[in-house]
Amino acid sequence: MIKDNVFIFDHPLIQHKISLMRDKRTTTKEFRELVSEVSMLMAYEVTRNLPLKEIEVETPIATAKTWVLAGKKLALLPILRAGLGMVDGMLSLLPMAKVGHIGLYRDPQTLEPVEYYCKLPEDAEERDIVILDPMLATGGSAVAAIAFLKSKGIRNIQFMCLIAAPEGIERLRRDHSDVPIFCAALDQCLNDQAYIVPGLGDAGDRLFGTK
Repeated sequence: MIKDNVFIFDHPLIQHKISLMRDKRTTTKEFRELVSEVSMLMAYEVTRNLPLKEIEVETPIATAKTWVLAGKKLALLPILRAGLGMVDGMLSLLPMAKVGHIGLYRDPQTLEPVEYYCKLPEDAEERDIVILDPMLATGGSAVAAIAFLKSKGIRNIQFMCLIAAPEGIERLRRDHSDVPIFCAALDQCLNDQAYIVPGLGDAGDRLFGTK
């Protein structure tokens, strides 16, 4: 489903795996594998608009005119720490992509995200950047990460998550309407603790077994 630059995936395989991820009985190992698998499946659609160029190759039978990627450069930018769980799945389809990292924490007084670490490819401004974060809850981290990239002169940005809340979608569209949002599921709302309902819990804790 596509609406207002928001792409919500309805592929049966993705929906099946998201259901398994939601189950509190899913183990850390299984959860980690599911995050990677769903990320790989989503990569297919996220890269749909990559440009192609025609080339000529020799097959064992004859000469063929065919298509390859036109050299468009990609970079993946996971938001630490949970975004790391999505990287391997993306790289399995996009091994040529470079990987940066951005770390954000929430200031206890202002409740706003603060950037504490960022490492980008040297040519980041020449690349299409895909920000990775399993959960789009309030949208604060996503908005802050995108604003930071734009301050560095980067304009070709996409945001990819597994589960989104309407509140996060609304804020991200309000602050960065030019950035496409890709998510595997759009949930009901946020609760009083800013957790997505029904969600899947804390994605970082479930990925790394820290709860």
